[in-house]
Amino acid sequence: MSRIKILMIVVSGLFMMIGIITMISAGAEAAPLNEDSVPAFYQDIIQVENPDSLSVLVNKNYSLPEDYEPDDLVFLEVPLYNNDKNNEANYLRKEAADALKELFTAAKKEGYELIARSGYRSYATQASLYERYVEQDGVEAADTYSARPGHSEHQTGLTIDITSDTVHGGLTELFGETEEGKWVAENAYRFGFIVRYPQDRTAETGYQYEPWHLRYVGVQAATEIYQDQLILEDYVLSVMNRTSFLWD
Repeated sequence: MSRIKILMIVVSGLFMMIGIITMISAGAEAAPLNEDSVPAFYQDIIQVENPDSLSVLVNKNYSLPEDYEPDDLVFLEVPLYNNDKNNEANYLRKEAADALKELFTAAKKEGYELIARSGYRSYATQASLYERYVEQDGVEAADTYSARPGHSEHQTGLTIDITSDTVHGGLTELFGETEEGKWVAENAYRFGFIVRYPQDRTAETGYQYEPWHLRYVGVQAATEIYQDQLILEDYVLSVMNRTSFLWD
């Protein structure tokens, strides 16, 4: 076979592949999950196989192993609510910690002072917290604002609760109405973070609106989630699944 024919076959193959990728990418613009597609919470639970992945999905149906602890946790170099190196909440995985520092630095340049309040949380700590909340408010109420042990994103070391002096260091929906909270909502994606539990998706996440709860997923994923108004469930269960052959 001549070199010209071989070249023509290769070029034709490339165009076919580009066409397939284009169609897949177009179909991968995920629509928000509807109520019929949302599984019943805490039923048919799946334990994740990739707990170290930046895009790992941890929610009421996907859990982490009880003994999972990231091996790259580092102490945060940002303003802390409780500056104590013995406090596990002052740690994040290194990539997330570095990104948080960049986010806080950028916010400060714009005149916004942020405070990191709660980062990494072990399985045991989450179990203790959840048990206390259940005793205080009952299971149904506790499940709207606290994860059961093994189902907390904080255990990934990729999640941070932030606040500011304008809300007296509290974790409150009012943070979303402050200038600091608005800046974070509009800019967190530039540093790889998403507001994990947005106001209009509570039925699908199973959690109340939490403008303070940021999850690190990396800049590329965060940008897509932000621009397409997705939640992590949309991104992982729809977009990534449809295009997984591109990186498998």
